[in-house]
Amino acid sequence: MAERLLEIRDLHVAVGETEIIRGIDLTVDRGTVHALMGPNGSGKSTLSLALMGHPKYTVTQGDILYKGRSIKDLGPDERSLLGMFLGFQYPSAIPGVSVANFLRNALMARHKGGPPLTPAAFKKLLDDAIRRLKMDPAVLGRYVNDGFSGGEKKRLEILQALVLQPELEILDETDSGLDIDALRIIAEGINAQRGPERAIVLITHYQRILNYLRPDVVHVMVRGKIVKQGGPELAQELEAKGYDPLIKELVEA
Repeated sequence: MAERLLEIRDLHVAVGETEIIRGIDLTVDRGTVHALMGPNGSGKSTLSLALMGHPKYTVTQGDILYKGRSIKDLGPDERSLLGMFLGFQYPSAIPGVSVANFLRNALMARHKGGPPLTPAAFKKLLDDAIRRLKMDPAVLGRYVNDGFSGGEKKRLEILQALVLQPELEILDETDSGLDIDALRIIAEGINAQRGPERAIVLITHYQRILNYLRPDVVHVMVRGKIVKQGGPELAQELEAKGYDPLIKELVEA
């Protein structure tokens, strides 16, 4: 039986006085890939940021359990050190910090300051990840996301995940703004991380990335709630029909 990695219980999240997440229950087991779909404004990105402890998003009710432990009172750094990772929809630039130094320091922090890898092993890890994502090795000397194109930023998010190897990887619209070739490469990078000890939650509007990355479970989120769940065929249904029939069905219920 698969081990439960993440459990969300009746989660409500607000920004200021406005409630965005209105009661979500969701479980994610190790070794599984979940796709979270839904129209704009449904609360998908809010959920991802709340899971990582962004201070702007207040949990007003419910709980988030990671490895059986409540983490709703932990900060983002503590959640990261426990093995969680968020790939941002809009990654920020960090001028003055090179990609190589950023990754090295992030990896050392994950291992509580100790050198988890020899310099040679770290270089091999970086080289393998760079090659898999078809990135120019010169990117390692550039400042993080400073002057990067949209596609470069998305590849860097996956590069970070390949290096840090989180147990729970949450990807917020990693496929947005990518052309067909970049989409395939990003999907290959995500697929390379699948394994029995890890889980991935992929937030997306579209089914197209799921042509490369077959999820175990698809969840549909509308107006702050998960309203439907199913297998990969649910994503195909949404691609064919759109969200409007589902929203109409909910309004009439």
